[in-house]
Amino acid sequence: MATDGDSSGNSTAGDRVRTAALAGVRALLLAVVAPAGSIVLFVLTAVSITFVPLGIGIVTTPWVLAAVRGFADWRRLLAAQWCGVRIPPAYRPVPKDANPWARCFHLLGDPAVRRDLLWIPVDMTAGFVTALLPAVLLFYPFEGFALAAGLWRVFTDGTRVGWWYGFVPVGGQLSALAAGALGAALLVTGVYTTPYLLRVHFLLTRSLLASGQGELAERVRVLTETRRDAVDTSAAELRRIERDLHDGAQARLVAMGMDLGTIEALIEKDPAKARQLLAQTRKSSAEALTELRDLVRGIHPPVLAERGLGDAVRALALRMPLTAEVDVDLPGRLGAPVESAAYFAVSEALTNTVKHSGAGRVWIDMHHSPQHGGVLRIAVTDDGGGGATIGAGSGLSGLERRLGTFDGILAVSSPPGGPTMVTMEIPCELS
Repeated sequence: MATDGDSSGNSTAGDRVRTAALAGVRALLLAVVAPAGSIVLFVLTAVSITFVPLGIGIVTTPWVLAAVRGFADWRRLLAAQWCGVRIPPAYRPVPKDANPWARCFHLLGDPAVRRDLLWIPVDMTAGFVTALLPAVLLFYPFEGFALAAGLWRVFTDGTRVGWWYGFVPVGGQLSALAAGALGAALLVTGVYTTPYLLRVHFLLTRSLLASGQGELAERVRVLTETRRDAVDTSAAELRRIERDLHDGAQARLVAMGMDLGTIEALIEKDPAKARQLLAQTRKSSAEALTELRDLVRGIHPPVLAERGLGDAVRALALRMPLTAEVDVDLPGRLGAPVESAAYFAVSEALTNTVKHSGAGRVWIDMHHSPQHGGVLRIAVTDDGGGGATIGAGSGLSGLERRLGTFDGILAVSSPPGGPTMVTMEIPCELS
């Protein structure tokens, strides 16, 4: 009969193996996919920048740099999700009224963009090695086991060395067993080191993508920008509320006051006309009330305050003109500002999907991870035509500013032909 200590030990060993296996699979994925993306983007960037003096690169370079940024944002997201390595973006906003020349040279002069361009060649060389090493430590041992089990006979006739496994020349069963022993040693090493080696890959990424300024100076710069964005957003929201009140409910209330004055004058002279105006006034009051409710819902939806973010997003999905599936895993409530920001971020993402993607279906996944101080992760995926980017004039740029107020991260994966996945992360804790 196993004791509690034995069960705890088995559980710890099993967790370690599962963690190492997951890290190995992720490292293998990075080693296969990431270099291909880096090479393609490196070539496109080099060609596009070379053509800038000819004028062609003025048009193509902003698009290529947007793809580079999307690739870097994807790596930032993986670093945060897989290893808890946060790499905050520090891109300078492009002026909305910038002409193609100004936009191109603004991007090329952005220190964050230059760091992206420096990271690309490093990622396809040193980044490839640091991603491949943990995968090799975990999967290469199985070749040694296969050789020890008899596979060596396929590669040798028994009289000479037919295969090398690491530094072990395999020419017979004894040397094949030595290869199996080496594989076992590598596997044990991999189980204990693979998660840390994967973290080294992302630390290398952070060393290149993170700002070269001091951490405090960078933090001040980001806070200054997000504060300015928050103030601008608040001012725009106040102007919208004022405009909606002036053009909607206020105008109806003024008309109702005039109708009531007319009713007072007609109530004895023309009771039938007075009753008709009363019915019209009642209808106007109902419409004014509806407009006020819609206005309040746009400021802070009642369902969000009463039932929380999960139910508010489900209610939002029900009003979508396309098929929406919602998967929510939030065991508690978030802070009111975070809930509001997350709700309107999802609303913005869905609005962009309806307007631009041509999708027929959308999936919303929302869950809270307690790791690394707590993070709310939201993914909005659609089956549309793809091609979404973050940049000046894009609806996603406003979404990025909204999340930036809370130190949030936005990543977009939207290859031509789709699908599009918009992933958002907001550091927060459940109450």
